[in-house]
Amino acid sequence: MTGQAHVPSRGPVILVANHVGFIDGPLGFITSPRPVHFLVKRAYFVGPVGWLLRGVGQIPITQRSADREALTSAREVLRAGGVVGVFPEGTRGSGGVASAQQGAAFLALGTKAVVVPVALSGTAGRSKGALPRVRSRLSVTFGEPFDLAGVPEVAAVTGRERVAVATEALRMRLAEHVRAARI
Repeated sequence: MTGQAHVPSRGPVILVANHVGFIDGPLGFITSPRPVHFLVKRAYFVGPVGWLLRGVGQIPITQRSADREALTSAREVLRAGGVVGVFPEGTRGSGGVASAQQGAAFLALGTKAVVVPVALSGTAGRSKGALPRVRSRLSVTFGEPFDLAGVPEVAAVTGRERVAVATEALRMRLAEHVRAARI
Protein backbone atom coordinates (compact mmCIF):
# COMPACT_ATOMS: atom_id res chain seq x y z
CA MET A 1 0.00 0.00 0.00
CA THR A 2 1.49 3.31 -1.08
CA GLY A 3 0.52 6.90 -1.61
CA GLN A 4 -1.93 7.33 1.27
CA ALA A 5 -0.45 10.79 1.86
CA HIS A 6 -1.98 11.82 -1.50
CA VAL A 7 -5.45 11.70 0.06
CA PRO A 8 -6.18 15.21 1.40
CA SER A 9 -6.73 15.18 5.16
CA ARG A 10 -9.73 17.51 4.90
CA GLY A 11 -12.43 18.45 2.43
CA PRO A 12 -14.47 16.47 -0.08
CA VAL A 13 -12.62 13.68 -1.88
CA ILE A 14 -13.68 11.09 -4.43
CA LEU A 15 -11.54 7.97 -4.58
CA VAL A 16 -11.84 6.45 -8.06
CA ALA A 17 -10.47 2.94 -8.43
CA ASN A 18 -10.15 0.22 -11.02
CA HIS A 19 -12.26 -2.84 -10.22
CA VAL A 20 -11.00 -6.37 -10.83
CA GLY A 21 -11.92 -8.45 -7.82
CA PHE A 22 -14.61 -9.04 -5.24
CA ILE A 23 -12.43 -7.70 -2.42
CA ASP A 24 -11.65 -4.34 -4.08
CA GLY A 25 -14.30 -2.48 -2.06
CA PRO A 26 -13.29 -3.87 1.34
CA LEU A 27 -9.60 -3.38 0.50
CA GLY A 28 -10.18 0.25 -0.52
CA PHE A 29 -12.26 0.79 2.61
CA ILE A 30 -9.65 -0.51 5.06
CA THR A 31 -6.63 1.11 3.39
CA SER A 32 -8.10 4.60 2.98
CA PRO A 33 -6.53 7.04 5.41
CA ARG A 34 -9.96 8.62 5.90
CA PRO A 35 -13.38 7.03 6.42
CA VAL A 36 -14.82 6.30 2.98
CA HIS A 37 -18.36 5.65 1.76
CA PHE A 38 -18.17 3.42 -1.31
CA LEU A 39 -20.97 3.11 -3.83
CA VAL A 40 -21.79 -0.61 -3.61
CA LYS A 41 -24.02 -2.75 -5.81
CA ARG A 42 -27.51 -2.65 -4.29
CA ALA A 43 -27.89 -6.45 -4.52
CA TYR A 44 -25.29 -6.83 -1.72
CA PHE A 45 -27.50 -4.98 0.78
CA VAL A 46 -29.40 -8.04 1.99
CA GLY A 47 -29.11 -10.10 5.16
CA PRO A 48 -26.10 -9.80 7.45
CA VAL A 49 -23.84 -8.44 4.68
CA GLY A 50 -26.34 -5.66 4.00
CA TRP A 51 -26.56 -4.85 7.68
CA LEU A 52 -22.75 -4.66 7.86
CA LEU A 53 -22.48 -2.49 4.72
CA ARG A 54 -25.07 -0.04 6.02
CA GLY A 55 -23.44 -0.05 9.46
CA VAL A 56 -20.09 1.10 8.05
CA GLY A 57 -21.72 3.77 5.89
CA GLN A 58 -21.59 2.26 2.42
CA ILE A 59 -24.07 3.56 -0.17
CA PRO A 60 -26.27 1.18 -2.19
CA ILE A 61 -26.43 1.90 -5.92
CA THR A 62 -28.28 0.36 -8.84
CA GLN A 63 -25.63 -0.31 -11.45
CA ARG A 64 -25.75 1.21 -14.93
CA SER A 65 -28.41 3.72 -13.98
CA ALA A 66 -28.60 7.31 -12.82
CA ASP A 67 -29.57 6.18 -9.32
CA ARG A 68 -30.73 9.49 -7.84
CA GLU A 69 -30.98 8.14 -4.31
CA ALA A 70 -27.38 6.91 -4.37
CA LEU A 71 -26.06 10.07 -6.01
CA THR A 72 -27.92 12.24 -3.49
CA SER A 73 -26.43 10.25 -0.60
CA ALA A 74 -22.96 10.56 -2.11
CA ARG A 75 -23.39 14.31 -2.62
CA GLU A 76 -24.42 14.69 1.04
CA VAL A 77 -21.24 12.91 2.16
CA LEU A 78 -19.10 15.15 -0.09
CA ARG A 79 -20.88 18.38 0.93
CA ALA A 80 -20.12 17.46 4.55
CA GLY A 81 -16.43 17.23 3.60
CA GLY A 82 -16.32 13.43 3.50
CA VAL A 83 -14.87 10.81 1.16
CA VAL A 84 -16.80 8.78 -1.42
CA GLY A 85 -15.35 5.76 -3.22
CA VAL A 86 -16.41 4.97 -6.78
CA PHE A 87 -15.53 2.23 -9.25
CA PRO A 88 -16.14 4.25 -12.44
CA GLU A 89 -16.29 1.14 -14.64
CA GLY A 90 -19.47 0.22 -12.79
CA THR A 91 -18.56 -3.46 -12.51
CA ARG A 92 -15.56 -5.75 -12.30
CA GLY A 93 -13.42 -5.88 -15.41
CA SER A 94 -9.86 -6.51 -16.54
CA GLY A 95 -8.58 -3.64 -14.40
CA GLY A 96 -7.36 -1.46 -17.25
CA VAL A 97 -10.27 0.99 -17.01
CA ALA A 98 -11.38 0.64 -20.63
CA SER A 99 -14.69 2.39 -19.94
CA ALA A 100 -16.34 4.54 -17.29
CA GLN A 101 -19.82 5.50 -16.21
CA GLN A 102 -20.57 9.20 -15.60
CA GLY A 103 -21.33 9.08 -11.86
CA ALA A 104 -17.87 9.94 -10.50
CA ALA A 105 -17.43 12.86 -12.90
CA PHE A 106 -20.95 14.10 -12.18
CA LEU A 107 -20.22 14.06 -8.44
CA ALA A 108 -16.81 15.72 -8.80
CA LEU A 109 -18.13 18.54 -10.97
CA GLY A 110 -21.21 19.10 -8.80
CA THR A 111 -19.43 19.17 -5.44
CA LYS A 112 -15.96 20.47 -6.35
CA ALA A 113 -14.49 17.39 -4.69
CA VAL A 114 -10.86 16.52 -5.34
CA VAL A 115 -10.40 13.24 -7.24
CA VAL A 116 -7.77 10.71 -6.14
CA PRO A 117 -7.05 7.76 -8.47
CA VAL A 118 -6.51 4.40 -6.77
CA ALA A 119 -4.87 1.41 -8.46
CA LEU A 120 -5.79 -2.01 -7.11
CA SER A 121 -4.04 -5.21 -8.17
CA GLY A 122 -3.82 -8.81 -7.07
CA THR A 123 -7.45 -8.84 -5.97
CA ALA A 124 -8.92 -11.08 -8.67
CA GLY A 125 -9.41 -14.80 -8.23
CA ARG A 126 -9.33 -17.47 -10.92
CA SER A 127 -12.89 -16.64 -11.95
CA LYS A 128 -15.16 -13.62 -11.68
CA GLY A 129 -16.33 -13.22 -8.11
CA ALA A 130 -13.67 -15.56 -6.70
CA LEU A 131 -11.30 -14.49 -3.96
CA PRO A 132 -7.60 -14.15 -4.79
CA ARG A 133 -5.32 -17.08 -4.07
CA VAL A 134 -3.84 -17.40 -0.60
CA ARG A 135 -0.59 -15.40 -0.35
CA SER A 136 -1.47 -13.32 -3.41
CA ARG A 137 0.35 -10.00 -3.47
CA LEU A 138 -2.31 -7.34 -3.00
CA SER A 139 -1.45 -3.79 -3.97
CA VAL A 140 -3.21 -0.49 -3.33
CA THR A 141 -1.63 2.65 -4.77
CA PHE A 142 -3.17 6.07 -4.12
CA GLY A 143 -2.25 8.61 -6.81
CA GLU A 144 -1.89 12.36 -7.04
CA PRO A 145 -5.15 14.23 -6.40
CA PHE A 146 -6.57 16.40 -9.16
CA ASP A 147 -9.37 18.89 -9.71
CA LEU A 148 -11.46 17.47 -12.53
CA ALA A 149 -13.11 20.84 -13.27
CA GLY A 150 -9.64 22.33 -13.79
CA VAL A 151 -8.64 19.87 -16.52
CA PRO A 152 -8.38 22.11 -19.65
CA GLU A 153 -10.61 20.02 -21.92
CA VAL A 154 -13.28 19.88 -19.17
CA ALA A 155 -13.11 23.60 -18.46
CA ALA A 156 -13.58 24.33 -22.17
CA VAL A 157 -17.10 22.83 -22.43
CA THR A 158 -20.46 23.23 -20.70
CA GLY A 159 -23.73 21.38 -20.23
CA ARG A 160 -24.12 17.65 -20.79
CA GLU A 161 -21.03 17.59 -22.95
CA ARG A 162 -19.01 18.69 -19.91
CA VAL A 163 -19.92 15.57 -17.92
CA ALA A 164 -19.08 13.34 -20.91
CA VAL A 165 -15.71 15.05 -21.44
CA ALA A 166 -15.00 14.96 -17.69
CA THR A 167 -15.84 11.24 -17.58
CA GLU A 168 -13.30 10.51 -20.31
CA ALA A 169 -10.67 12.71 -18.64
CA LEU A 170 -11.24 10.90 -15.34
CA ARG A 171 -11.10 7.49 -17.06
CA MET A 172 -7.83 8.38 -18.78
CA ARG A 173 -6.22 9.66 -15.56
CA LEU A 174 -7.24 6.53 -13.68
CA ALA A 175 -6.08 4.23 -16.50
CA GLU A 176 -2.70 6.01 -16.63
CA HIS A 177 -2.35 5.71 -12.86
CA VAL A 178 -3.19 2.00 -12.95
CA ARG A 179 -0.60 1.42 -15.71
CA ALA A 180 2.07 3.36 -13.81
CA ALA A 181 1.33 1.49 -10.57
CA ARG A 182 1.80 -1.88 -12.29
CA ILE A 183 5.31 -1.00 -13.55
